[in-house]
Amino acid sequence: MKPDMVRHDDRPVFGEPSTDLFLYAGWCVDPPRRLPFVRRSAKRQRMVERCREFAAAAEGREGVVTATAYETELIPPLPDIPRYDVLMLIRTRTLDALHRAEASVRGLAPDFVMPARNSRRIGDTDRTRRASFLFNHFAAQRPAVAIEAFDQVAGWFPDKLGVDNTTLLQPVDEAAVPYAFVNYVRVPGSARGFMLDMLTRPSFHTHVRRILRTYDMSALPLLAKPAITAPPGRSPAAHDSRSAWE
Repeated sequence: MKPDMVRHDDRPVFGEPSTDLFLYAGWCVDPPRRLPFVRRSAKRQRMVERCREFAAAAEGREGVVTATAYETELIPPLPDIPRYDVLMLIRTRTLDALHRAEASVRGLAPDFVMPARNSRRIGDTDRTRRASFLFNHFAAQRPAVAIEAFDQVAGWFPDKLGVDNTTLLQPVDEAAVPYAFVNYVRVPGSARGFMLDMLTRPSFHTHVRRILRTYDMSALPLLAKPAITAPPGRSPAAHDSRSAWE
């Protein structure tokens, strides 16, 4: 961790937000019923492959910076947790490209779609895809002040867990989604190790959760890995995925 990453009051030094726009989507295909760990599923794998092929085709389109499909690894058994076991994140340069991406993604019948902008940033979350990623959904009864709570707790993660990045996704239309924002983070180590490290630290409960409760907020995390490798015998992008963009 860099010495200036966190101030004494745990408020991080944020970088300039990205001017790119984002489309975050989720599918509830075959999530676990009890355990938090997502087991293999043929039904889910078919959807993951469709999304992976779609993302590969999307990255070749004008205005698209990156497009990545994710397979969820861990869904904590929390009240109101989103049960999306397949995710996609598309990053675009322009609003027109964002609109085209949203229209195309809806052809895959997602259960959740959120066009977003970046309002807080630390480091480079997309530095590598060879990692697990946190998608932390923040529900807030008072969305107008939710960002104040985020600013107070954001520094805890680099300070205590060694996280060196964050990309806060703020919905373009806040009234259209149930979350004040979604924090997109590349985590150090494995998904299980990260979650265990976080939950076993007393200060997570006495500091982070206490502040969120004060602001009438709850954090609903999913941990996922990029689906970046095609199964044997499959092409990088299938014809039906390409045609959605044509």
